Formats: sequence, C-alpha cells, structure tokens
Amino acid sequence: MLRIEQVSKLFNPGSPDEKMALSGINLHLKEADFVTVIGSNGAGKSTLMNIVSGVMPPDLGRVWIDGKQVDDLPEYRRSAWIGRVFQDPMAGTAPTMTIQENLAMAYKRGQRRGLSIGVTASKRKWYREQLSRLGIGLEDRLNAKVGLLSGGERQALSLLMATFTEPRILLLDEHTAALDPSRAELITKLTEQIVSELKLTTLMVTHNMEQAIRLGNRLIMMDKGGIILEVSEQEKRGLTVEGLLQQFEHIRGTKFADDRVVLG
Repeated sequence: MLRIEQVSKLFNPGSPDEKMALSGINLHLKEADFVTVIGSNGAGKSTLMNIVSGVMPPDLGRVWIDGKQVDDLPEYRRSAWIGRVFQDPMAGTAPTMTIQENLAMAYKRGQRRGLSIGVTASKRKWYREQLSRLGIGLEDRLNAKVGLLSGGERQALSLLMATFTEPRILLLDEHTAALDPSRAELITKLTEQIVSELKLTTLMVTHNMEQAIRLGNRLIMMDKGGIILEVSEQEKRGLTVEGLLQQFEHIRGTKFADDRVVLG
C-alpha cells in the first residue's frame, strides 16, 4: 500500500547548517497497517510525513502508494489518496468558513472542480450522519464557523475531514500533542474507532511512548534520520515503555533524552 525505498533528504547542503534529515529510509505498510512512529526531536519524523504527502520531494529514493510511484508528484496531485491531520488544531480547516462548508471542501478533495450546487439536502443529511459519529454534538452546528470551535472539537472535525472519503493513506502528525489530556484522549479514541471501522492504512507520528505502544499493529523508532528499531505486531503486544527505552539504550549506547517525549 505504502512503500518507501532508500529515501534520503539533506537540508542546507554545503552550508554550516547542513543536516541529514533522512538517510536511506525503507518502510513498507500493507493495507490496513497502523504504524506508530516514535523518536526524539529532530529524528526525521515530520520530514518523513512531508515526503510521503508531497510537501517536499526526496533527494534520493522512491515512494509508492497503492502501486503507483508518486515521489515526483506534487502535494495536490496526491491529495486524492492521502488524508492528513496536523498537530495544530488550526491547520487543515478554514476558520472563517462553516463546518458544512469545510466538509464540502474535504468531500471534493482530489476531484476535478466545476460548477455545481454547493451543498444539497442529501449531502447535508450525510454530513450530519458523519458528524454524529464523533459524539460531540457537531451535527447540530453545521452553520457554525470553525474558528469558534474548541481545539478538541476542531481536531475531531479535522480527523473526520481527513478520513470520510476513505483515503488510501492516513497521516497523523502528532495530532493529539497540542490538546489537554482529556481532549487528547477523546481524539485518540476517535482515531482508534475510525481507523478500525474504515480499515485505513495509517502512519502516526507521536511523542507519547505509551500511545505509540498502545495504538496500531506496528511501531518504528527513528533517530538521527534513520529507522533504528521496528517492532512487529507480535512483539508489540508485550512491549512496555521501559522495554522500549531499554532497546533504544542498547542500540544507541546512550539514554533517550527529549523533553518533549511523554512516557505515559
């Protein structure tokens, strides 16, 4: 479903700020795989997401989605296959537009644009049905401006917008990190529910080790632009935060140190 082969990315080449963000990354997600990605700040996690989504091209290597090579395609050309939720609840939605208008835009993602009736009665009914799945009352606020929603409500809407057209790949880029614990847990449960129901192939970056272990069927750990550890579904069942930290220390010979990482 998603295949990444020998992908490398160098920032600021030849300058004092030169940095190897990714180095020879290989990763393969089968259909319905849910892979969590953990790593310290600067490990290359967001760069990996940006290359998969088309925000930036790799310097070397290839990316395939559903058997189609896409590493030369820009972001807008990949949007029909990819849904993405960002860390910032303000990203991914249009704050001055209503919930209904945002959903209409998301519904058209990856399609040819033309003249048509904006929102029909049947579409409005469908939007309400989809919103009701979130369980937070947004189905009764279709005409509310998205900018007036709370961070948790907005992130729930972003998650729905990224998934209700059932993309081939779902990218979750630390999508609970900016929320308070109760809202983060709500979004985490909605993520589990939606990904499971739709059987979405998912790549999720997180700084929360407990979350990385609890969610999904596979886990990878990144450090200094490379994948240093891959944990299979069977191994993941018995994994603990302490065990994950011990594996990092064994591989790198040093303790895992990052103030942003949440252990549990």
